[in-house]
Amino acid sequence: MGIIILLVVGGIIGWLASIVMHTDGQQGIFLNIVVGIVGSVLSGWIVTPLIGGLPITSGAFDARSLLVSFVGALILLAIVNLIRRNSVR
Repeated sequence: MGIIILLVVGGIIGWLASIVMHTDGQQGIFLNIVVGIVGSVLSGWIVTPLIGGLPITSGAFDARSLLVSFVGALILLAIVNLIRRNSVR
């Protein structure tokens, strides 16, 4: 059940990140979900323990872990845009 929740939350975070980056109409929902999940997991593993929280993969859905996951998805989406078009929006 935890992996399903992680997929849903990661998909929502990826979708919100694509809206903020103005790329929601240019890429498919699959890439939004992948960027959200990968950005959430990477930032959760790297950044969240540094600021004294639990990563989103442990089931901690507090404001701190969700914000870190959202920022991680934004950064990963910017990197994907940079690679795809050689420009960050």
